[in-house]
Amino acid sequence: MGDVATVDGTKGAVTREPAEPEREELRLERHRVELTGYCYRMLGSAFEAEDAVQETMVRAWRALDRFEGRSSLRSWLYRIATNVCLDMLGGSQRRARPMDLSSPSGAETRPGPVLPEATWIEPMPDARILPEGGDPAETAVARESVRLAFIAALQHLAPRQRAVLILREVLSWRASEVAELLGTTVASVNSALQRARATIASSEITPTGRTDTMDEEQRALLARYVSAFEAYDLDALTAVLHEDATLSMPPYGMWLRGHADVRAWFTGHGAACRGSRLVPVAANGCQAFGQYRPDPEGGFSPWALQVVEVSGGRVTALNSFLDTARLFPLFGLPPRLGSR
Repeated sequence: MGDVATVDGTKGAVTREPAEPEREELRLERHRVELTGYCYRMLGSAFEAEDAVQETMVRAWRALDRFEGRSSLRSWLYRIATNVCLDMLGGSQRRARPMDLSSPSGAETRPGPVLPEATWIEPMPDARILPEGGDPAETAVARESVRLAFIAALQHLAPRQRAVLILREVLSWRASEVAELLGTTVASVNSALQRARATIASSEITPTGRTDTMDEEQRALLARYVSAFEAYDLDALTAVLHEDATLSMPPYGMWLRGHADVRAWFTGHGAACRGSRLVPVAANGCQAFGQYRPDPEGGFSPWALQVVEVSGGRVTALNSFLDTARLFPLFGLPPRLGSR
């Protein structure tokens, strides 16, 4: 069918309805954010999730003329995305956080060897996985379901159990809908859900507690954190930390716990962070910051993407991801900062 011209109300301006292929592409793109959130929960990797969604869109576009509408377009896209993720998870190892792999180290411990990228849960920008607007209660659930600890917990599940748990308990699909998507029975879905819950309950996952929702109190706490970190005022920094706060630095496997070791790290091996600048972003339902350390040649160079977790009015975790070459572009952070 040809384009239909319409007048937009401005003098001499004429717009046209998009051609059919454009309309179909817009229909698919409308689901990109929620599909990216789903694939991220499945895969634990920001970059693999985006690859999975792109592959989903390509497969959907190629098969769109065969889509018969017996299920909704959304359900059909989730079926494709699930199959893509299951294929990608076929031979991969479980991603994790440092605290899920070993006991805490002492502040005197050197970071040790760099472990492969595929070892780690990766952070993800909120804008790519959390739809804007919507019901506040649903938004709160969505934020909790992309916390680093929850993403790590999902990695303990077999891939199909992972899909069942996400679809049933995060996205609130009915068991019959999940059964149709996975090509199985309601009984099998319910059984997989029970096993998934039991696995997570019995897994040795370091808890971080429920993360506080962003309000004026948390904004004030985070402002104090930024001020203390940039001034390198370790008394003030310690004051905002929970007594059992953790510090981790993927791709290194070591991690620290508690006031004393975190403070000792910043006065020892981490002393080069003195004079850093923090640029705010949002990741995994939390406040995050691009950390730039002073560059001997002037200005500030990227050092880490910090995901800061807050609970009970204190900072409970500083997750510093050091792969800035990939993460800073993902979060739209500048390649360096000038002097200020």
